[in-house]
Amino acid sequence: MQEQTIPREKVHRYRCPGCGADLQFAPEGGCLTCPYCGHKEQIAPSGDKVEERSYDEYLQLHADRMGALAEGALEVGCQTCGASVTFTPPQVAGECDFCGSPLVAQARSADPMLAPEGVLPFRVTGDAATDSIRKWLASRWFAPNALKKFAAQEAIGGVYIPFWTYDTYTVSRYTGERGEHYYTTETYTEQDDQGNTVTKTREVQHTRWYPASGTVERWFDDILVPATKSLPPNRLAALEPWDLAELTAYDPAYLSGYKAQRYQVDLAEGFEVAKRQAAGVIDSDVRSRIGGDEQRVEAVSTN
Repeated sequence: MQEQTIPREKVHRYRCPGCGADLQFAPEGGCLTCPYCGHKEQIAPSGDKVEERSYDEYLQLHADRMGALAEGALEVGCQTCGASVTFTPPQVAGECDFCGSPLVAQARSADPMLAPEGVLPFRVTGDAATDSIRKWLASRWFAPNALKKFAAQEAIGGVYIPFWTYDTYTVSRYTGERGEHYYTTETYTEQDDQGNTVTKTREVQHTRWYPASGTVERWFDDILVPATKSLPPNRLAALEPWDLAELTAYDPAYLSGYKAQRYQVDLAEGFEVAKRQAAGVIDSDVRSRIGGDEQRVEAVSTN
């Protein structure tokens, strides 16, 4: 794969003052580290906070809200699965991080995108990831050779996955029915072990239904929606819960030595997913408000 040549002065690279190599973000210690001489530099706090922005404002993507993940960032797309990743030199993209196909497209300057507010820095090192994969493969006797190659150190790489988070206040009007159980005693006959007919009684459950309607309100904080279509939802769900308390304001230094996937789900599409997530919680709220022993929810209208 050939890379597009970017003028040196336009490429944001973090040079080691000791040996001149490129510094990379290291999960251990959370600093920039030289892979050759071991020099470390702390990422200077920007003083910025991870801000929550107005949804309506962000639907209008003005130029001042668009930008690259890092100055001089390159981008390449996979022609097999459609994934697009961004990286900064000297990082290269030889194979797709999601489907493993060779990336034959030429890397180009990254297109502007909605800049991220925050980043959850890596905590697992490449060595630790490699060790975990080797141990897992050792427990699989019939693992295919194509899978085993991922245990090689050079095959391990980190990719930041994009997410949206949504905060929303909901007001839901509902109609339904509340079911209350009551019991009656009935008599029946059956044969015992000796073939004799015996008379017995039992309690039978019945339900009386009453109309119910009303309003429930709820505040949702940080509904998390993946902005990727390259990973199976169940695999992403297995990684939860994400430690959102550790989010830090985005700094291009966190991308040094790593890649970042471009979001495939836009803001409005992600909000529809967030609504479906919220709907399940609202349904539970409605059933709790209706009360009784059973509930029938006929309609819910949410703003």
